[in-house]
Amino acid sequence: MKRRAGEREKELKKKKLLEELGEKRLPYLTPADTDFHQLWKTKYSKLIFRKSDTVPEDLHQMVQESFLALREHNCFFQDLVRIKGKDFLTPVSRILIGNPGCTYKYLNTRLFTVPWPTESYDIKYCSPQIHDACKALMRLNDYLHIETVQALQGQNLLENKEIKDTAVIDRKQSFAASLTQQESVSKDQSSVCVSEDDRTLKNRTSYNLTLLNYMDPLQMLYLKQEPYFGMGSMAVSWHHDENLVERSAVAVYSYSCEDSSVQESNEGELKGRDPAVWHVGLKVAWDIETPGLAVPLHQGDIYLMLDDLNMTHQHCVLAGLSPRFSSTHRVADCSRGTLEYILGQCELALQNLQSGSDSMALSLKSLEAAVVKQVEEIHNEVEFEWLRQFWFQGKRYLKCTDWWLKPMAKLEEFWRKMEIMTSLVLSEVRKEQQIEEQRNETISCFLLLLKERQKLRKEWTARCQSDAAESLPEDQRPECHPFWTDDDECNMPLPYDLEEVIAYLQNLVQWIE
Repeated sequence: MKRRAGEREKELKKKKLLEELGEKRLPYLTPADTDFHQLWKTKYSKLIFRKSDTVPEDLHQMVQESFLALREHNCFFQDLVRIKGKDFLTPVSRILIGNPGCTYKYLNTRLFTVPWPTESYDIKYCSPQIHDACKALMRLNDYLHIETVQALQGQNLLENKEIKDTAVIDRKQSFAASLTQQESVSKDQSSVCVSEDDRTLKNRTSYNLTLLNYMDPLQMLYLKQEPYFGMGSMAVSWHHDENLVERSAVAVYSYSCEDSSVQESNEGELKGRDPAVWHVGLKVAWDIETPGLAVPLHQGDIYLMLDDLNMTHQHCVLAGLSPRFSSTHRVADCSRGTLEYILGQCELALQNLQSGSDSMALSLKSLEAAVVKQVEEIHNEVEFEWLRQFWFQGKRYLKCTDWWLKPMAKLEEFWRKMEIMTSLVLSEVRKEQQIEEQRNETISCFLLLLKERQKLRKEWTARCQSDAAESLPEDQRPECHPFWTDDDECNMPLPYDLEEVIAYLQNLVQWIE
């Protein structure tokens, strides 16, 4: 409900903004504009840029080879995301790589990490090239963590200097000079007194995964046009990155496959950004007063979005003409998004299940409404946030590794036990030995959660059968996995008919009332 309310609020803000604009377009600046640096410094100071020649050459080579290897092994996939109740294929193809057992959710789609090589984890990759690619991206992740810490410390130093320094700063310094200044300040850490708590700094910069993106604009039939500034074709629309630790940084490594066939335009002849070159666009969220920013991206360039920039500003990716990869490193909020978390939830739910002396007869320890509610909420969570999300993405992960198959089998086993627990609750509420008030409370909360389950099962079934899903390559199409049906003779049939149970409980509630 909160997510849907947030989506409605965003749509209303967007509609109001476009109405205020009418046929007009807001101004935006590129490095060719005189006031570009001053705008960056005053309104976009938490965007930090690193030109490719500041990055170690061997790291460039490893990372760029990993992009090409993953593309060669067909490891990039268009995601089937859900926006305002409809499914859409993303124009950008993606793969998530990171800490084992981590997930990242955006636009109602949970992606599961292809784990990078991690000590004490047995990870089997489908090829040595995929292993090497994941290892290279983990090395890039470590490098970007150090760069981000230094950038944040450098910003603290700059802020302290600005408070003390009353000298007038030359407002006409060049784009290149401004980058050099940012880099030199962030690198000189010998005398920095870090005002931010070390633990907070680590929490906001310890990237636990990277979302890799790939797109070839010339293969796209259609790209949306940027609506506010007239910046041209967008690969990714205006957005805040979702599902991140609050005020955490985002680091992006960009690699556009530039070649001699794609010629950059003469900046002096252009009004606005060069459409042949990829750019990151930034704007202050829901603001029509502040000009936007379009920063060109070339092979091996890096940019960092620090502190609350992702909350106060929005960004988009403006397409050039060359194919482009990017590695976007994030501190994903894993409070509810790790394998460890969901396994713990399942074990918590199963504490209410007990077996009799013959170890065959199962019963519930408690029928208190709060306990039943907790178990059924976990039941819904494991089904709709994990099992269905995973199988909705087909067999895509098997192109890289089979690491997730065992955890999914374990979650399925827990889910089946929770299905039995649902049937046991139903058996108990049919009895009349319970205290009436407690029974009525249990029935009410039980019914609400079963209605939610019924609604979501219908929704997911429809999504699996949608035209968008059918348009995917066969190995990427959603699987109506047999764990939630009783069609497969090898499967234990579901212990109850959900529609019949809901109808019975609704009648019971009416009779009670």
